[in-house]
Amino acid sequence: MPLRVGIIGTGAIGRDHSRRINNVLTGAHVSAVNDVNVEQAQKAVDDLDLKAEVFANGHELIQSNAVDAVLVTSWGPTHEEFVLSAIAAGKPVFCEKPLATTAEGCKRIVDAEIATGKRLVQVGFMRPYDSGYQLLKNALTIGEIGDPLMVHCAHRNPEVPESYVTPMAIQDTLIHELDVLRWLLDDDYVSAQVIYPRRTRFTHSKLADPQIVLLETKRGIRIDVEVFVNCKYGYDIQCSVVGELGVLNLPEPQSLLVRKEASLATNILTDWKQRFIKAYDVELQEFINGCLNSSITGPSAWDGYAASVASDACVEAQETGAIIPISMADKPIFYS
Repeated sequence: MPLRVGIIGTGAIGRDHSRRINNVLTGAHVSAVNDVNVEQAQKAVDDLDLKAEVFANGHELIQSNAVDAVLVTSWGPTHEEFVLSAIAAGKPVFCEKPLATTAEGCKRIVDAEIATGKRLVQVGFMRPYDSGYQLLKNALTIGEIGDPLMVHCAHRNPEVPESYVTPMAIQDTLIHELDVLRWLLDDDYVSAQVIYPRRTRFTHSKLADPQIVLLETKRGIRIDVEVFVNCKYGYDIQCSVVGELGVLNLPEPQSLLVRKEASLATNILTDWKQRFIKAYDVELQEFINGCLNSSITGPSAWDGYAASVASDACVEAQETGAIIPISMADKPIFYS
C-alpha cells in the first residue's frame, strides 16, 4: 500500500512537496493537508487535484487514521509542537528547517525521539543529497587531498525582501552551511565569529549585508562563509576545501556554454529551487522509502539540534562582535 502522507503547511514549499509526492516520487500520496489558513489548504487541494482531506487542526491531522507519516512545512515557530505530536503518535515525521526555533526546543525533540527507542524524525537539510556535495564527501573520505585544513564558502542570493533582517542571514541562510559542513567534515564546531565588510547599497537599515562567518572545528579546521543575500547577479553556492595535498571545489551546476556575438557565456541560476530540486526529490524519496521500510535515515533530530546550537552562537557573535564558544554534549549512541 502507498504511504499516506499528511502535509502541515500549504505555502510554497508545502505545495511543491505535495505536487512532487503525487506526481514525481514513488510509493506515497498526499492523503491530508492542514494550514492555519483553511481556505489556502483547500485551494492547494483543488489546484493540485489532491485526493486529500482538509484538516483545520494540525494535531487532528497527525492523529488521523488516514495518515501514516507527516511532513511539517508550516511557519517555523510551529515546528516543535507538530514534530513532538507526531513522535507521541508514533508516526514518522519529515520537518523542514528549522526543527525548532531554539536549541532547547530541538533538544526536547531529541529526548522525545530517544524515549521511543526508534528513529522517527528526518530534518529537511537537502545539501547532503546534492550530487556535487556527495562528490566532495567521497573525495574527502578516501583522502584525495589528505586532511582538510581550511574551507572557503559563499552563499549568495540575488535579493531578499525588507522583512529579511540581520539574524536571518544565520537562521535562514547560513543554517544550510552549518549543517552540510558538519556532515562534509565529520566534525563539530567549537567557536564562531561574525565580521561585517562594507555594506552593499542594495541592503536596508535592518540588514547588515554582506557578512562573513568564521568557524573553527574540534579538529582545528578553519572555515569562512560569505553570506551575501543581495548580490544581484544570481543564486550562487560555493565551497572550496583546502587540504594537505590539494584543493576540492564544489562543482558548478550543469549549464550550457554559449559562444555567440564575440562572447563566451554560461547562465547563472537565480532560484534556489532550480539549484537543489534534484536533491529535494532524493531526500523526500529517502524519507518515503524509510517509512515503508520502518528505517528512517537522513539528517536526524540530532543534526537539527547541532545546527541550532551553532546558529545561536553565530547570532550571538553578530550581536557582540566576540568569538563565541560553541559547546554541546557528545552525540548519543542512538544517532550513531
